[in-house]
Amino acid sequence: MCNTAITMPQTASTETGFDEWFVTAINGGALMLMVSIGHRTGLFDTMSEMSWTNSKELAEKAGLNERYVREWLGAMATGGVVEVDESDCYRLPEEYGQFLTRDTELDNLAVIAQYIAVLGSVEDDIVECFYKGGGVPYEKYDRFHEVMAEDSGMTVLDALEDHILPLVPGLTEKLQNGISVLDVGCGRGRAMLKMAGLFPKSTFKGLDLSEEAIGWAKSKAREKGLENVEFEICDASDFDQTAEPNKYDFVTTFDAIHDQANPLAVLRGINRTLKPGGTYLMQDIHSTGHVHKNMNHPLGPALYTVSCMHCMSVSLAQGGDGLGAMWGREKAQELLQKAGFEDIQIYQLEHDIQNDYYVMKK
Repeated sequence: MCNTAITMPQTASTETGFDEWFVTAINGGALMLMVSIGHRTGLFDTMSEMSWTNSKELAEKAGLNERYVREWLGAMATGGVVEVDESDCYRLPEEYGQFLTRDTELDNLAVIAQYIAVLGSVEDDIVECFYKGGGVPYEKYDRFHEVMAEDSGMTVLDALEDHILPLVPGLTEKLQNGISVLDVGCGRGRAMLKMAGLFPKSTFKGLDLSEEAIGWAKSKAREKGLENVEFEICDASDFDQTAEPNKYDFVTTFDAIHDQANPLAVLRGINRTLKPGGTYLMQDIHSTGHVHKNMNHPLGPALYTVSCMHCMSVSLAQGGDGLGAMWGREKAQELLQKAGFEDIQIYQLEHDIQNDYYVMKK
């Protein structure tokens, strides 16, 4: 029985009319598609190198079609991303550009906008799932691993050495001296590639279900000349049985467990493959398992959408649990304990409003 206590999200409060909120939301959604295009075509990067410019000059410098650039500028200007004057010349303000370009010390927020288009590409498949159940398999999501790799570059790669690894006391020194490391659900393997470069005395291995992602990781390892890292295509659904016992000193998962078909089996496999005294570090979504407690989550609508249209659906497509991205700390701790982890420390990092970091010793 539901009670009558109602919590309204700030974005759709009764203080501003729902119709006004809806217009703002639909404009925002449309704008994200155009921001994604601006990122992929390098238009933001090109504009950041120019002062006031018109569509012809910008298109020529970016090597793009002027007619499409002109319409894109219209969306950027009316959306408040770029400035426009009376002669239809445009400028990307420096204070905005630092959040939208590749060569910046700040997070490139345009990367995140790409999720809207990627998820939209499977809308028909998701609608069918609403009627028939089941899920949408990994291979249906064009570019998802590419976008995830860019995203993790901000939340994981840039913070790995100075913020994430130090969550485990003494770990950096062990990596410098030489230990064995495994990353389950590694995607394109960028975390393993970076650590392999930083710690040449240690050995690294990445596992992922995606043939495309593993192929990219292997190619990049060869390109960098890294001989202390390897990658393998692996369905971890039965990892509790197939994981090699007492093999690794350090195991990581970055935003991967909630996507798994059988997350408990994966966690049990991680416990199984850790050496006694080894450490497991799990990055996963910061949330609770209750919608009413997530009402003020800064990324609530986005994360539930990604969950419905990717994380949950990919798991269900494998006949899995379909936990979804917003499975919450409560469920995460429950499964970790069932997998045999007892002392579970949970951290949040200032740069990452999206994730929690769980640290466990075997």
